[in-house]
Amino acid sequence: MKRWLSNAEVSLGNHSDRLNAINIFPVADGDTGTNLYLTMRAASAAAAEHETQDIGELLAAAGQAAMEQAKGNSGTLLSVFLSSMAEPLIGHTRLSAPLLARSLERAQLRSWSVLSDPVPGTMLSVLEEAARGASRVEAAQTGDDSNAGLAETLRAMMTAALAAVVRTEEQLETLTDAGVVDAGGVGFLLVLDAMRAAALGEELQRELLDGLHGYDVQDPHIHGTQPQLEGVEVMCTITLSPLDAATLRLQLDELGESVIMSAVSPVGEGYRWRVHVHTPDAGAAMDALHAVGEPTNVTITELSANGHQTTEIPQVPLPGRPGSGDFAREA
Repeated sequence: MKRWLSNAEVSLGNHSDRLNAINIFPVADGDTGTNLYLTMRAASAAAAEHETQDIGELLAAAGQAAMEQAKGNSGTLLSVFLSSMAEPLIGHTRLSAPLLARSLERAQLRSWSVLSDPVPGTMLSVLEEAARGASRVEAAQTGDDSNAGLAETLRAMMTAALAAVVRTEEQLETLTDAGVVDAGGVGFLLVLDAMRAAALGEELQRELLDGLHGYDVQDPHIHGTQPQLEGVEVMCTITLSPLDAATLRLQLDELGESVIMSAVSPVGEGYRWRVHVHTPDAGAAMDALHAVGEPTNVTITELSANGHQTTEIPQVPLPGRPGSGDFAREA
């Protein structure tokens, strides 16, 4: 697991520039590669410091760290994938084909559910097809938990995921018009290949991305040709009850798009949530957040194809709660 996350970090770092170049959905802000890399870097660092023989526990720690430091739409979805994939692995010390199939199925269900408006032709489609490919082979093996069974399942996962990446160009009109595959889908494919390589003791597939539309080094930076973007990306962590979380999701859906809300960890009778939204009105989004709780780790990033400008909201400990780890906006 540690080798998988470390290899994925390196692979995403090596490919971040090209992933940025073909990033035009959901907004053409040219940062998908960077966001995936930075989020995976947080996961890899947390895993490297975590000592356990429980692969689910390790991946859960990595996923929580990724969630707390997730960057952008793609990074948030990647952290959801890691966290939810960990759940069926808790209590196990070895990955097997049945566990892999179950984990991918859990991850794809959770990943689709955290988005208010999930769209085919994205990372979600690639994850869904990877899970289906693994499940088909695992079912035919009737519970085979051997290393050979795992290898066959991992390769089926990769075959299905690669085919899904190729299909993204046909599933979204934006991608079809630009003649490229989805950047998030390609990045996720790299993450899956790092898993395959680590589990089987093999190398990453250097030829994996050969022929993907828009991915040749001589291809242009597609996002730079798109119309000027307007609005901001707001991200934060906030503790909410289930009812307040549902209320906030409805309000953010009215204020913007690309709304993602994912539970990070239980707190009392509620959860810590990671929140992401693209909106033309940062003030209205912050008002909605403050109406239900105290947001922490707040970043407000201008959506721009010519580079981001990120504002980190100054934070101080809540009065009377030193060392609690919870923060409020500084007045």
